[in-house]
Amino acid sequence: MSSHPSIPTRVVLLAGPSGSGKSSFASRSGLPVLCLDDFYKESDDPTLPQVPGSSDIDWDSPRSWDTETAVAAIAELCRTGRTRVPVYDIATSSRVGEETFDIERTPLFIAEGIFAADIVERCRDLGLLADALCLRGRPSTTFRRRLLRDLREGRKSVPFLLRRGWRLMRAERGIVARQTALGAHACGKEEALGRLAAAAAGRRVKARAQA
Repeated sequence: MSSHPSIPTRVVLLAGPSGSGKSSFASRSGLPVLCLDDFYKESDDPTLPQVPGSSDIDWDSPRSWDTETAVAAIAELCRTGRTRVPVYDIATSSRVGEETFDIERTPLFIAEGIFAADIVERCRDLGLLADALCLRGRPSTTFRRRLLRDLREGRKSVPFLLRRGWRLMRAERGIVARQTALGAHACGKEEALGRLAAAAAGRRVKARAQA
């Protein structure tokens, strides 16, 4: 008997600035959630980019992320319903293990992370994409939410988090514009819920006009 789900499985890519509420929104959706942050490169990877004019690693650059492994995991989930994913510790910037992620026969799942928009075209070309969303809100609210989360979880040193926080708050509108240009639909949580419901029902949301 084939292990492939009888209903084609597709992914909703959930992007947005760091601190925009992606993880909490995804967890409340009731759908399986693949955390794309687990596909960060490790701190000793020589290809990691640096923040211009600083010795800080630029963890907000797509070059800090293992794109190929993430796309392969999404493709395997859509094809078989399960895949092996790394377990990533953000505080130490390292992979500390690996685990099986199993969505069983669910026809729709979410893959969320700040680089989700960077793989919209790849997933669309592979026939895996149900929708691509970019959560947006007020930059000041995002700043507070991000800083409180990162301090609570001890993700990095306090000086690093403050430098990153101010930099991202100033850049937030540009981040949303970039993710939109990559194919993610920028919206608030209410509209995102409606689009999730449409994707779950197998309805295609009208594609965003391309420039």
